[in-house]
Amino acid sequence: MLVRINAIALNTFREAIRHRILYLLLIFAVAMISFAQILSLLTVGSEEKIIKDFGLASIDIFGVLTAVFIGIGLVSREIERRTVYTLLAKPLHRFEFILGKFAGLSLTLLVNTTVMAAWFFLVLLLKGMFDWRLLIAVLLLYFQFLLITAVAILFSCLSTPILASVMTLLLYAIGHLLWSLDLLAARLTAGWVKLLCRTVYYVLPNLGTFDIKGEVVHGLAIDATRILWAAAYLALYGSATLWTACAVFERKELQ
Repeated sequence: MLVRINAIALNTFREAIRHRILYLLLIFAVAMISFAQILSLLTVGSEEKIIKDFGLASIDIFGVLTAVFIGIGLVSREIERRTVYTLLAKPLHRFEFILGKFAGLSLTLLVNTTVMAAWFFLVLLLKGMFDWRLLIAVLLLYFQFLLITAVAILFSCLSTPILASVMTLLLYAIGHLLWSLDLLAARLTAGWVKLLCRTVYYVLPNLGTFDIKGEVVHGLAIDATRILWAAAYLALYGSATLWTACAVFERKELQ
């Protein structure tokens, strides 16, 4: 099983790195990180904080876009080109196909994130602003990309590429605003409405778990349990999402 999953993963990685949109997003990310230095000179505030905040935000945005558009595109393209029939005609289970795609996209995101982070750290090193906590911030962002990739694969198994992209991006936005839903539930008095808010809060992915940009930018202490919880949350929620994607793809009628 692992041999088949690894074969799918390597093939997915090779296909992803040949994708033009990957390089376009990477170029934009590097440009935006470089632009942070110019932006810091045009705005009022600490230059170091602005560069760190803008750099991490650039890695976040372009990493998510890569996970969404590359992830959904590669899965849907296999179905549209009917190459999935050739793969599934071999001794390959459908769940192995999904897991292989996820592994290949995870490797692609690792390379993509490493390149963006390396350029970001180089800029900070040249300006004498490097902080080791930035490594933790980037690591948690990568955890977030993995979770978004799992969600993107799930939606690509459920709907068309365009709708899957929109739904994944909406879920990304909602995932960073779930804290407001928790506050709303605490203020509500109606029992059933409060229960509904709590249910939605725990069902949807809480992407704020992976966001420590504020702590890093402002030099605040980072609790080690925060990192462990983020890793555990990725393992639990990501596994559940991938299991659902595998179950959906098992029952999907390929035309």
